[in-house]
Amino acid sequence: MTLLSRFLARLYKLPPAETYAIAIDKGLAVPMADGVTLRADRYYPLGAPTAPTVLIRTPYGRSRLGVIWGQLFAERGFQVVIQSCRGTDDSGGTRNPFRGEREDGLATLTWLQAEDWFDGRLGMAGPSYMGFTQWAIASEAGPMLKALCTHVTSSEFRSGMYPGESFNLALWLQWIQITHSFSASLPQYLNTMVTANRRLREATSRLPLREADTVLVGKPVPFWRDWLEHTEPADPWWASEDHSLRVADASAPNHLISGWYDLFLPQLLRDYAVLRQAGHAPYLTIGPWSHSSNALAEAGLRESLIWLRAHLLGGREALRAAPVRIYVMGADEWRDLPSWPPTQIQMQRWHLHPDAALVTAAPPNSQPSRFQYDPLNPTPSVGGAINATLGRGAGTQDNHRLEARPDVLVFTSAPLERDLEIIGPVSAEVFLASSLEHTDLFVRLCDVYADGRSMNVCDGLQRLFPNSPAPDTGGCRRVCIDLWPTAYRFTRGHRIRVQVSSGAFPRFARNLGTGEPLATGTAMRVAQQQVYHDPARPSAILLPAAQA
Repeated sequence: MTLLSRFLARLYKLPPAETYAIAIDKGLAVPMADGVTLRADRYYPLGAPTAPTVLIRTPYGRSRLGVIWGQLFAERGFQVVIQSCRGTDDSGGTRNPFRGEREDGLATLTWLQAEDWFDGRLGMAGPSYMGFTQWAIASEAGPMLKALCTHVTSSEFRSGMYPGESFNLALWLQWIQITHSFSASLPQYLNTMVTANRRLREATSRLPLREADTVLVGKPVPFWRDWLEHTEPADPWWASEDHSLRVADASAPNHLISGWYDLFLPQLLRDYAVLRQAGHAPYLTIGPWSHSSNALAEAGLRESLIWLRAHLLGGREALRAAPVRIYVMGADEWRDLPSWPPTQIQMQRWHLHPDAALVTAAPPNSQPSRFQYDPLNPTPSVGGAINATLGRGAGTQDNHRLEARPDVLVFTSAPLERDLEIIGPVSAEVFLASSLEHTDLFVRLCDVYADGRSMNVCDGLQRLFPNSPAPDTGGCRRVCIDLWPTAYRFTRGHRIRVQVSSGAFPRFARNLGTGEPLATGTAMRVAQQQVYHDPARPSAILLPAAQA
């Protein structure tokens, strides 16, 4: 363990260890309010009379986190409690992700306070689901919570399941597949790994979608079917697990970390903004990462350790001066800012023009551009904010083959005469007429290199319903789409490109065009789409141009 931890500490560029004499108390019983017992492991330095506690609540298995979060943090002055969430590992109860974490988390705090080794100083850390478990209790943890680190996560997960009111299909099926394998025997696990990609392809293509779970793992998964049944944002089923209304009350110092291609970047930036508006002083770091990238995991661990040492052990001299640090892609450099988004930006409208042009000038009178979307042959997803294994296939990828499809419109600028740097929120305003009331609109921003590569920068999708938004008398709808925020430099000689299509499958569930329920729909209809670009309907992308 010591050799491995030393290797990992050097890999992650961690500060020196204070001790390598670490003890582990395994399988501690933590009683819940309803009588269920959850299990936890405690890592702590031997001989230390007192040490602050870092709590990590995870559904991914305690042993998977022990070497990194348990051993490394304990070697640097903390005791670490890693708890398995309800229904995972050897913890009791029924697994029901994203539900009940507030109640179980608060019961865990009550247990901690009664332990004689707990000295009243608490920190929390961890990415993704572990970040959600932090938000579930952060506002009610009281003064013992000295700091938290919420990484690549959200205070509520409904919007992460239904971005743009579509459904984040491949992500959640892959998540079920991976977490299901944790409880499998070794032969079952090996079989799962061998057949994983094939099963995932078959599951994402299965109709009705509610049966995709049986294709994936061989049996119904009740929470999968719950997610598909409760599609509406105002559905009270989501309310008890929505902790976003408590974010402002979470006063403990927080370092939020994400990547430009992370699945939950918009939600994390929303939580950051709420903290700022409430008068708190969070730190923010955004790098050129996707959700599962190794570089993000390394940065998250290192920054968590620095942050928790500063606020629980007094090591504030290690904190950087700037509260916001972002990586500007294209320029390939880190940038320090006082806040996010930067104030020195000017929104530029780049209009879609006929003949596939992208120009800052308003469009002329013209006929709309047309394409056809067929859910039997859905427009595929390429790169972007996906949860590809170990980050492969996620982030920025060459889109030139995708752009050759007849169901993808492209609008491209002339070569830039000077660098253009954009930092901040990106959005699009597209005037669309569809033959169907139920359809999707996908917009992507790309950087076109001199050799023809078209590398995606950011994107967004919006699902459309009857009268949402309402069409004008000609049947044209003004559709506003929030793309992922970004920080990117288009260099001189490159071209800016905008893609417009009606899907990115299997990242997003395909729109069947019929209005049938997401869980049970099977019928499909082809959509005839028209994108307008004329003076009365000036479709455009809005870019936050940084001012010199």
